[in-house]
Amino acid sequence: MTNLSKQEIQYRMKEIDVLWVLEGKFIHREIIFKDFVEAFSFMTAVAMIAEKSEHHPDWQNVYKEVNITLNTHDADGLTKKDFQ
Repeated sequence: MTNLSKQEIQYRMKEIDVLWVLEGKFIHREIIFKDFVEAFSFMTAVAMIAEKSEHHPDWQNVYKEVNITLNTHDADGLTKKDFQ
């Protein structure tokens, strides 16, 4: 998998939800749900998608808050997988 150029990353950042933030070699987002069950349900749904696509997030869950950080570990940077 090939890393995206800085220009490609900037272009793709404009195509995704504005709540995603570029942080060096990663994109990051914090999502706050109404409660723990809703947060964990979201993580379970994402886990199934991540497993099928063989692309897994780095994430943290504290009560109703989920922090997601994405990059392609094999490429040590951002690739098209991170924006899909």
